[in-house]
Amino acid sequence: MIFDVILSQLTTLDIFVVGFGLLAAFLIGHLIENPPKSRASVTALMSYYRRAWMLNFVDRDPRIFDSQTLASLRQSTAFFGSTALISIGGLLAIMGTPDRLLEFTHALTQSQEATALKLQFKLAFAALFLVHAFLKFVWSSRLFGYCAVLMAAVPNDPDHPQAIPRAIMAGEINIRAALSFNRGLRAMYFALASLAWLAGAPILLAAFLITLWMLWNREFSSQASAVLKTGMMEADTSFIPAPFAQPAGQKAKSGKNEIDPGG
Repeated sequence: MIFDVILSQLTTLDIFVVGFGLLAAFLIGHLIENPPKSRASVTALMSYYRRAWMLNFVDRDPRIFDSQTLASLRQSTAFFGSTALISIGGLLAIMGTPDRLLEFTHALTQSQEATALKLQFKLAFAALFLVHAFLKFVWSSRLFGYCAVLMAAVPNDPDHPQAIPRAIMAGEINIRAALSFNRGLRAMYFALASLAWLAGAPILLAAFLITLWMLWNREFSSQASAVLKTGMMEADTSFIPAPFAQPAGQKAKSGKNEIDPGG
C-alpha cells in the first residue's frame, strides 16, 4: 500500500531518473573497484601501495610513523561518519516539518504540483544514500581498528617467520577498510546529487551525470592517478589494476583475484 502511494506521487520521469541514479551508483563503484587492465583507478593503485606499505612496515624501526598514519585514517572515517549521521538527523527534521521547504520548492520550480508527501519522499531518497554512507564509514573504522591490532601483532624482528604473513594480513584488512571508506564517500556524493530532485527530475538527472563525471575524472584521469602510476616500479608494468593486485616481491597464491605483478 505504501508503495502504491509513493508511485502515485511520482511521474514516469521521476521513476526513470531514480532508477538511473541507483544503477549509476552501483556501476561506477564496480568499475572503480574492478577497473580494466588498460586503465587503473586511483583506488586500485592505492591498494597496491597499501600492500607495499605493510611490507616496508616490517623493517621500519621505530614504527611511530605507521601508527600515526593509521590513526589519521581512523580519524577521517570518524569525521565523515559523524557528518553523515548529522546530515541524516537534519533531513529527518526537515521531513517532519516540510511546509517551509515546500514553499521554497514551489518558488524554485514555478509549479504547485509538489506535495508534502512527494517532498518527503525526495528527502528520504537522499537520506537512504546517507544511511548507506554512515554504515560504510562505521565498518571502515572497525576494519582500520582490526588493521591496527594486526600491525601490533607483527614481530619486531623482520626475520621472524610470522612477520611477513601478519604484515600481509594487515595490508589486506587495510585495503578492505579503504574500499568501505571510498564506498561511503561515493554514497555521500550521490546523496548531495539527490537533493537536486527538489528542483525537478531533469535537474536530478543532470546532477547524477555531473557526479558520474566527477568520480570518473578523479579516479581515472586526475593528476593523482598519473603520479601514482609513475611511482610504480618497472617490473610492475604488467600489474593488473585491481584492488587485489600484489606488490613486487610478494608471492601470489592461487585464486581468482590474486595477481603476480611480475608476470
